[in-house]
Amino acid sequence: MGFMDKVKNVGGQVAAKAQQVGTQGKAKLDEVQAKRQWDALLRNLGAAVYAQQRQGGSADAVSAAMDALDQHAAAHGAGATGAVAVEAQPPAGEPAMSAPAAPSPASTATAGDYSIEDV
Repeated sequence: MGFMDKVKNVGGQVAAKAQQVGTQGKAKLDEVQAKRQWDALLRNLGAAVYAQQRQGGSADAVSAAMDALDQHAAAHGAGATGAVAVEAQPPAGEPAMSAPAAPSPASTATAGDYSIEDV
């Protein structure tokens, strides 16, 4: 194999690698853009819910925002949404609602049935 054949071979490998990197970069860019769109749709949903709950806004706006989120999720898949299970947080100034804790075995004693371990 001559010198020019080696140069052509290496040039072809470099071109293939550059194309692969370009494809990966485009995929990452598309993912970032989909995440930004998702975030904007969530922001719109939050604004619609706030307007409905606090300012007498329309339920239609909330439904439209939910539909837009559903369409985005269907088009881009759950991975592009950045969706994460989030526990609902109460508004500021309102107490948090939590499920009652299961009673411990020591706390199931009846009245008058106490020991030093209960203290």
